[in-house]
Amino acid sequence: MNTMNNKKFMVIDGLPIAIEGEKNILDVIRKAGIDMPTLCYYSVLSTYGACRMCVVEGKHGEIMASCSTPPRSGMEIKTNTPRLQKYRKMILELMLADHCRECTTCDKNFDCKLQELAQRFGLKDVRFEPYSIWDEGKDESSLSITRDPNKCIICGDCVRMCSEIQNVGAIDFAFRGSRMEVTTAFKMPLSETNCVNCGQCAAVCPTGAITVRNDQKELWEDLYDDNTIMIAQVAPAVRVALGDEFGIPRGTNVMGKMVTALRRLGFDEVYDTATGADLTVIEEASELVERLEKNEKLPLFTSCCPAWVRYAEINHPELIDHISSCKSPIGMLSSVLKERAKKNETGKKPKKTKVVAIVPCTAKKFEIHREDQKYEDEPTTAYSITTIELANMIREAGLRFEEILPEAVDMPYGIASGAGMIFGVTGGVTEAVIRNVMGDAARDHLADISFTGVRGFQGLKEVKIPYKDRELSIAIVSGLKNAEDLIQAIQSGEANYDFVEVMACEGGCIAGAGQPFVIGRAKPERSEGMYEADRMSNVKLSAHNPVTDGLYAGLLAGDKAHHLLHYK
Repeated sequence: MNTMNNKKFMVIDGLPIAIEGEKNILDVIRKAGIDMPTLCYYSVLSTYGACRMCVVEGKHGEIMASCSTPPRSGMEIKTNTPRLQKYRKMILELMLADHCRECTTCDKNFDCKLQELAQRFGLKDVRFEPYSIWDEGKDESSLSITRDPNKCIICGDCVRMCSEIQNVGAIDFAFRGSRMEVTTAFKMPLSETNCVNCGQCAAVCPTGAITVRNDQKELWEDLYDDNTIMIAQVAPAVRVALGDEFGIPRGTNVMGKMVTALRRLGFDEVYDTATGADLTVIEEASELVERLEKNEKLPLFTSCCPAWVRYAEINHPELIDHISSCKSPIGMLSSVLKERAKKNETGKKPKKTKVVAIVPCTAKKFEIHREDQKYEDEPTTAYSITTIELANMIREAGLRFEEILPEAVDMPYGIASGAGMIFGVTGGVTEAVIRNVMGDAARDHLADISFTGVRGFQGLKEVKIPYKDRELSIAIVSGLKNAEDLIQAIQSGEANYDFVEVMACEGGCIAGAGQPFVIGRAKPERSEGMYEADRMSNVKLSAHNPVTDGLYAGLLAGDKAHHLLHYK
């Protein structure tokens, strides 16, 4: 049966399945409700076909990789035969033979695709000896991610992500045959390469070969220290992703539950980073207006994504003066919290104050240690803990997160605008800045602003809005390869913009490498969770937040605002 009502069909395990534009057999198989195993396939990356776990058997006994074979009308395949089962088990055995199997102490334990497939196919023994010898240990030089070559299965996911999506190429294949490995140029420590700390390689790695740096041990020690005041601030995107780790429907805003959990973990105060985002919007909008009036250093690029800033420093130093001088929302709020603590110090031996940022991002682990982010010669933010690290700490403490009753964040920084909330999704910064630039008029045109093109997951979005006697041209880009393409267009004269928002991770912070795995999944739900938080907020503009008003009248009065909120 080739066609039915002019539709094309193929036969999978005896069932006719329509072909509706899928680029490979694998996509058709999954559409048929079959969980085909893969270790090297992501739809956003080029097809590599290395692991061979997705092989299928044709009508005449031919074996083919379903990820790299296009579907054809009339094709008949089987996905589960004795021959295929034998092949898949053999492949897994060979991988495990050359794999460090210290699973119980691995950061990816219970979240490892190789481990999952070994259990799924009932592997109990490995008959083969290791066929390569690693002569290097872990690379823990990076502040953001850790590499362990002993756990690499040469799937190439990290290489393709780093090169194709992020345009960085910090890691690649080296050598051939059984000696092939994924490494840096000349096997340099990762911290000495052009790595921008985005962590997307760790997000796609199916094993523990590349993982996000774990700072939980040191944080626990400070939480147990009675002489230290521990303050947590929670980034906007975390609230719509943490629930994924506890079986709560995707995109659910669990901010209230998180506040309760953080207090029970030992934090003395809990604040919303969205308040810091309001400060960023006000400062960045002011900076944009000033540059527009002077008609200089345009376009203005955003600075809230540390991976993007690092990428620009390495690859486009000529753009540094075009990047906003504003600190990220985390940097701003931490500066305010440290300044407040200093002013409140009393007694001969005041307690230490440490600020901990709960973030969706691995690059924040690098950012907080930058020299231009320090407060009086010490990191303004003591720790940057990812969503997944927080989930692990909640489990370690034995808290039943799904049963926790929600609580409100602390005062005096307990109010954030809806504009600050949407920072976690691509286009959110731009929408917040547009609201602020439009001022009071924005309140009656919020729906119009949201439909200008700022929302959506396209890698590049272009927006034009009226401003005084001119029209502002704005670009929104996520994914560093998309950012590079945009920069080339600007520098060649093909494109001209006044303001450019850049996020290193495709989709924005909701898809950060510190979040529960999101490649190809959950972005719409998380995005909707962000916009729902905006809709539920009584304050829509950052400039209308009474907390920021109070800060500018007090703690940030005079030149303190620039000193604390800007890095140059």
